[in-house]
Amino acid sequence: MRTMTRRAMRGVGLLCAAALSLTACGSSDGDSASSDKTVSGGELRAALKEGGSLTVWAWEPTLKQVVSDFQKEYPKVKVKLVNAGTGNDQYTALQNAVQAGSGVPDVAQVEYYAVGQFALGESLEDLSRYGAGDFKDDYSPGPWNSVAVDEAVYALPMDSGPMALFYNKKVLDKHQIAVPTTWDEYLEAARALHAADPKAYITNDTGDAGFTTSMIWQAGGTPFKNRDTDVTVDLTADKGVVAFTKVWQKLIDEELLAPVTNWSDEWYKGLADGTIATLSTGAWMPANFVSGVESASGDWRAAALPQWKKGEEVSSENGGSALAVMKAGKNKDLAYAFNEYANHSEGVQARLKGGAFPATTADLSSPSFLDTSFPYFGGQKANEIFARSASQVPDDWSYLPFQVYANSVFNDSVGKAYVSDTTLADGLKQWQKAAVTYGNDQGFSVNK
Repeated sequence: MRTMTRRAMRGVGLLCAAALSLTACGSSDGDSASSDKTVSGGELRAALKEGGSLTVWAWEPTLKQVVSDFQKEYPKVKVKLVNAGTGNDQYTALQNAVQAGSGVPDVAQVEYYAVGQFALGESLEDLSRYGAGDFKDDYSPGPWNSVAVDEAVYALPMDSGPMALFYNKKVLDKHQIAVPTTWDEYLEAARALHAADPKAYITNDTGDAGFTTSMIWQAGGTPFKNRDTDVTVDLTADKGVVAFTKVWQKLIDEELLAPVTNWSDEWYKGLADGTIATLSTGAWMPANFVSGVESASGDWRAAALPQWKKGEEVSSENGGSALAVMKAGKNKDLAYAFNEYANHSEGVQARLKGGAFPATTADLSSPSFLDTSFPYFGGQKANEIFARSASQVPDDWSYLPFQVYANSVFNDSVGKAYVSDTTLADGLKQWQKAAVTYGNDQGFSVNK
C-alpha cells in the first residue's frame, strides 16, 4: 500500500463492482467539491461550536469514554456510538450501506489491513485537506504507513500492535527452558517442552492470516507490492515467506502446535493452565490476559519477539485499527474533529487509561508510560519492551489493496496445512493463486 499512488487510488475506484463482497465502492455523494476544499483549524472550531450530530461505527471499548468526554467539551455535538460488529461483520454492513446510499456512518473504525481496500473503493475521505499529513512524525511507522499513501491520509491511527513474545515463566522455569531469542531456539524449546509434558505446547495455531503475514513481515518479507493498478503477489520465493515456512512447517510436522483456535474457551483454558506456554502477538494483549486469564496472574511475562537471525532487532505489527471519515457521511468537518480529538489530542489519554496501546510516538516514549508496572506480569515494566518493538518495525510492508478478501479465503488454502497433508508452502501457493485470480477479475493487473 505504501507505494500505491493517489492517482491509482482514484483510478481503481472506477473498477469496483457490486460483486466485491467486502469492498465499499463509494460514489460521489454530491459533495465532491467540498471534499477537495482545504479546511482550517478555525473552521473546525466554528463547526464544533455550532454543533450537530455524528454517528460513529466502532467496536473498540475505550471510545465510550472518549465520546463522553468529547460531548462534555463540545455540548452542541451529539455522538451516537454504534457497534455494528467487529472486523468483517462491520465491513460488510459498511459496504452495504455505501451501496444503498443510506445509513453510512460519519466515522468508522477500520483495521490497518483493510484501509487500502476501502480507500481504493473511494469510500474514505482524504484527511490531508484537514492538515492530517502534518501528523506523520507523531505516529509510529507501522500504523502511519498503513493509513497514508503519498500525500493522502485515509484515517488516523487509533492504536498499534507491535509484537512481543508473551511467555508463561512458571512453565518454562519448571522445565528449565530458556526464553527463546531466535525462532530456531523457539523450535528447540517447543520440542523440549512437549517432550517433558506431552499435554503442553509452545503455542497454538490452526492457521491465521494476520499472524502469518505479521511473521513474514518480521522476517523481512514484502510479498505484496502495489504500483498504480499493478499488483505483485509472491507467496513462494519471497525471503520472508521462505523463512517463516521453514520453521513453521517443522512445528506442524512434529505436532508441536496446540490445535486450539484463538479466543475460544479452550484457548483461554490453555493459557490459564500452562498447556499453551507462549503467544507471539500484539502489545494490546495484556488487557485480555487480565480479563480472560485471571487465574494465571503472576505466571506470565513479556519478552522481545524471537529473531530470524541471531543478533538482529526486528519486529512486526499484529492488529490495530484506525478511525476513518466516510466520504458519504453527512458532516465531514465534525467527523474529522472527533477523529482528531480521539486519536491525536485529549482522547488519546482517555483511551490509554482504558488499556489501549498507543500509536503516538510521544506516548510511546513518555516516562510515565514506560515506567508503568504490570501486576499481572509480576510487576514487569512491559511497556519498555512494547515501545522498543514499535521502533523496530520495518516500514516497507504493504498489504494487498484487496487484503480483506484475501484474508477471508486464507483457511481455504493455507489453513489446510494445519489439518491435512498439504504443506505450508503448497497452501501459500494456493493462497497466491486465489489472490491473483481475484485481483485480475476486479480489474487489477496482478503478476502480469
